[in-house]
Amino acid sequence: MIVRMGLLQKKAGLKAAEFRSHWRNVHGPLAAKLPGLRRYHQNHVVDRQQRGISYARGAYDFDGISELWFDDLPTMQGAFSTDLVNELGADESTFIGDLKLITAIQHQVLPVTKGERLIKRMSTLKRRPDVSAEKFQREWFDVHSELVKRLPEVKGYTQNLIFDRSHGRGRPLTYDEFPVDGIVELWFRDADDLESGFRSASGKTLMTHAEEFIGEISTFLVESHEIVEATQKA
Repeated sequence: MIVRMGLLQKKAGLKAAEFRSHWRNVHGPLAAKLPGLRRYHQNHVVDRQQRGISYARGAYDFDGISELWFDDLPTMQGAFSTDLVNELGADESTFIGDLKLITAIQHQVLPVTKGERLIKRMSTLKRRPDVSAEKFQREWFDVHSELVKRLPEVKGYTQNLIFDRSHGRGRPLTYDEFPVDGIVELWFRDADDLESGFRSASGKTLMTHAEEFIGEISTFLVESHEIVEATQKA
């Protein structure tokens, strides 16, 4: 399964509450009609502090991050070739000021703990300029993932390795135009657990390793809404 993610900035002059309401209540049901869609989550940004870490932050800012899951790339491409995409584009112009789309391989390291009220932090990662894409993937998937498992109180961890990017739906982006390599999803019970986890010995070891291959980390606390959850294959 692959995931298509939208990195959204609200339209200038639109209040945050108006953006969130339209995205969830108007655009969400429309996007949920995409054929072949297995799951669809909206992540509304509620906090932009570098909580838990002291690290160089990238210049990008977002008001929301969408996640749409499909069985494979041809299914996703087929879904976004239907007439529904014209409706989606027309609606997006009413509340989105800037939209970057990425497609990623998703690596679930720790399944999210069920039955607990949790907070979710999403982060964009940019590799160091002296680190190749291949080395970034090895360090992130094979080494860093094991170190994250040792964080006290971590309740879930997913890595999203980006392999395709575009500006809106019409123009592909090169890596130099949008130099983001991955998107992290981390869950904790609350902000105190997040902060204490990264202050722990395991957290310090984790961030020491991050310095070996990551150049920038930009973190966002999000409020997640499940618009379409775990549909079954017909």
